[in-house]
Amino acid sequence: MQDISKQVGNLLDSAINSLPIPERPASLYDPIRYIIDLGGKRLRPMLLLYTAGLCGADPRGALPSALAVELLHNFTLIHDDMMDNATTRRGKPTVHVKWDDATAILSGDVMFVLAMKQIAAQGKRTGLSGDYNTKLMQRFLDAVQTVCDGQAVDMDFEQRDDVKLSEYLEMIGAKTAALISCSMELGAITAGVNDSMVHQCSEIGRHAGLAFQIQDDLLDAIGDASKFGKKAGGDIAEGKKTWLTILALERADDTDRLLLRQILGKRDTNESDILNVIRIYNDLEVIHEAIKAIDDHYDKALRILDQFEKSAYKEEIKGLLDKLKVRDY
Repeated sequence: MQDISKQVGNLLDSAINSLPIPERPASLYDPIRYIIDLGGKRLRPMLLLYTAGLCGADPRGALPSALAVELLHNFTLIHDDMMDNATTRRGKPTVHVKWDDATAILSGDVMFVLAMKQIAAQGKRTGLSGDYNTKLMQRFLDAVQTVCDGQAVDMDFEQRDDVKLSEYLEMIGAKTAALISCSMELGAITAGVNDSMVHQCSEIGRHAGLAFQIQDDLLDAIGDASKFGKKAGGDIAEGKKTWLTILALERADDTDRLLLRQILGKRDTNESDILNVIRIYNDLEVIHEAIKAIDDHYDKALRILDQFEKSAYKEEIKGLLDKLKVRDY
């Protein structure tokens, strides 16, 4: 299993390092190299390549799609950081802070173009039929639109005090889970398997994506900021609607609900405010419920995975999901 992990990881690293990113104009392409070089988990492309192997194909054939989802993910990070006024990403200055807003917008746009070029190249790589090429492109574009839909709804939530947990789950299903789901779906499509298997892979990714975002919400509140790469309690300070805040507002009595809304509506939250919110989370067992929800979605993903035939790639996906389940950053 370790050999497969190293092999696929080295394959992806080599492909990322060989991306045809021009040198000039430097103001356009340096930010792209910068965000890519920040690294990260490479979760989406790794899942895509493992899924191709899970479905009986050589992961090398799915490299263009893997590069496409990694480029797309980083494109969304550049623009998300601008919309969230985030100053750090993976412990380093965000692109719009290191350069400026205009540069970040333009560089993000070009990253999207580079991603589309990789998807367009996928059919030539694997010799897929025209129908499969169409399905691959359509699925990728659907995911892009869904991610944008999710981001728009997330922004709409900022103006509302009545967001329900069901609405939030639908939003993160679009904003976060859609691209993870798409990654596994693309891996299956490149392997040429039937629609039923493609759907199973998509569902594994969807549940993993939902768990991943709830986990991010939890780690923002109680995680180690030095590992997480963002300021502890950042979502609270920004007054963001998260899985934890929404459930807390649903469960709180009138006194705590008023306090929560006052703190989440402030522009100058301090450490005492953040500790007050976390105290409410603990009092209402919101953190306990978040952990349960995370475990439930990962377990659902693993149960679907169990339906696939035994293989080294299946074990790699299982191992990756197990690691994500206990991650602290």
